[in-house]
Amino acid sequence: MNETMVTLQGWVGGDVVSRPAGDSVVTNFRVASTPRRYQKKTGEWMDGDTQWYSVSAWRSLAENCAASLRRGDPVVVHGRLNASLWKNSAGIEVTSFEVEASFVGHDLNRGTSVFTRPPRVLAPTDQVPEGTESAEAPDSALLVDRDGVEVTAA
Repeated sequence: MNETMVTLQGWVGGDVVSRPAGDSVVTNFRVASTPRRYQKKTGEWMDGDTQWYSVSAWRSLAENCAASLRRGDPVVVHGRLNASLWKNSAGIEVTSFEVEASFVGHDLNRGTSVFTRPPRVLAPTDQVPEGTESAEAPDSALLVDRDGVEVTAA
């Protein structure tokens, strides 16, 4: 309960990489966040120092991030903040921050997005929604969307 939760707004700053991790999938990417401040004296906007955060997403969120995010996309990330202290090759102590994402989405202040629900696979023992017929044998898996509508496998 005493975890530090943060919400980041920024840009995907590199490739989005997925890999298996045990029985799960993890997707990693970096987010660059540059604060902007309005200077009343000059009437101009000034950029602050860019802060970089490593983000990891697990399981279905990992799969959805890998399918949806690309370098340069504007994103909003919410999750647990973890700090790590380490020494770089020059012997200088460095602090790096990683966010274990709970939620990730495109920043709709910067553009539009289209939401698509991924199909889910029903196990042979799952109930097929009433009124939905399948041409497949009853012991085979069936692809349906979240509303129970059969999806044609591509």
